[in-house]
Amino acid sequence: MKYLHLIRYQNLIFIALVQFFIKYGLFHPFGIEITLNGFGFSLLVVATLCIAAAGNIINDIYDVEIDKINKPEKVLIGKTITEKSANNLFIILNVIGVAIGFYLANIIGRPGFSALFIAFSALLYLYASYLKGMLLVGNLLISALVAMSIIVVALFDLLPAVTPENQATQSTIFSIVLDYALFAFSINFLREIVKDLQDINGDKKGGLNTLAIALGRKRTTTITFILGALLVMGVVFYMYEYLYKQQVLLLYFLFAIVAPLLFFCIKAWSAETKKEYGFLSTLLKIVMFTGICSLLLFQIALL
Repeated sequence: MKYLHLIRYQNLIFIALVQFFIKYGLFHPFGIEITLNGFGFSLLVVATLCIAAAGNIINDIYDVEIDKINKPEKVLIGKTITEKSANNLFIILNVIGVAIGFYLANIIGRPGFSALFIAFSALLYLYASYLKGMLLVGNLLISALVAMSIIVVALFDLLPAVTPENQATQSTIFSIVLDYALFAFSINFLREIVKDLQDINGDKKGGLNTLAIALGRKRTTTITFILGALLVMGVVFYMYEYLYKQQVLLLYFLFAIVAPLLFFCIKAWSAETKKEYGFLSTLLKIVMFTGICSLLLFQIALL
């Protein structure tokens, strides 16, 4: 169980669900041309999870001293798991993820795509070891990688099957995937800033330069409110532009996405304590999940 907590299995389950929702909630219902069969797609999910799990491990290895302040009850490295064991698992997971990525890239006829998994692995290491401490750089990078866990499904399963005859349909589906990737990026970026507010004490002692440290709690809290409000407006615009004729989807977006985001803005305006920031972080995680779940309803908008 300790190793499951080390790799943050809850987050990995979420990534797997998102990828399965895209494959079986968006691609399959419309009978579009795809590249990967069930086994090949399962390998893609495993490769993604291995790289993500390795990233969680290396992040914990580098954050031991910071986590002793921010979340001492959750520190595993040096207590129940040795640093050597964690490093070995980090290497094994990366090797598996990159190897599967290389195999998949070749069977779909796009060998260059294997570089994606190498890049993901390298960027997660750089994030943990160096980039995390740079103002906003780490937040933007990790949010981009979250978005890429969505886009990679379309790159491996949808893009290689594009032909002149099906290009219009494939492009429509690909654009929907990109919309959801942008949503995931935005939510995660906002959540990263909230987590920096929550972890400001440990981050200061760890020598990190987060937005919360650079601008202070009050200004950064105001920024989270503004970003939350902009996100609400973005979702409402998307609803008006693409879903205005779909009553079921409109109601779902309104109550499962817009309403919680408005509640986030209200709570963010007056948040001051670590507990309040923790609540805001959890709320954003829930909104990301409900937002991704709307993929299962999206076929209604296209029928």
